Amino acid sequence: MTETASQVVLLQPKQTDQARQGLPQFFGISQDSAGAQGISMNVTAFGPGGKSKAHYHRNFETAIYAVSGNVALFHGQNLEFCDVIRPGCFCYIPAFVPHVAFNLSDTEPAISISSRNDAREQENVILQPQLDGLRDEAAQEMKRTFAAEQ
Repeated sequence: MTETASQVVLLQPKQTDQARQGLPQFFGISQDSAGAQGISMNVTAFGPGGKSKAHYHRNFETAIYAVSGNVALFHGQNLEFCDVIRPGCFCYIPAFVPHVAFNLSDTEPAISISSRNDAREQENVILQPQLDGLRDEAAQEMKRTFAAEQ
C-alpha cells in the first residue's frame, strides 16, 4: 500500500456565493477550498421562485440530494424532459446533458446537496443562453399546480 499525505479539511461556509449557473451556493469541497483532486460538494440554496441558468457540465457527472423544497429539472438537448426533485430524492445528471432548474415555490426555499466528480467544477459549467427562457412558461404552470396542492 502506498502511503500518501493526508490532511483532513473542515469547512463551514457562512454565506452563499453566486454560482456560474446563477444560483446561490454554499461552496464546500473543491480543489480551491480543500485541495480535492477528483470531487466537489456544495449546497445549493434556491430562494423562493429561484431558477438556474440553462447549462451543462463539461466532462463530469453530478449527483444531487434534495433536502427541502420541490425543484423542476428540465433536461435534454432542448430541455424537452422534466423531472421533479422532491425532498429525499437523489438525482443523477450525466456529463454534457443541458438542464435548467426551477424552485416550484414562490414562498419557500429549496435546498439541495450536489457532488461532482470534478474538483474544479465551476470552471466546467458551460452556460447555454440559447436555452434560457425555453421552459419558463411550463415551470410557471407547474408552480401553479404545486401551489394549488398545498
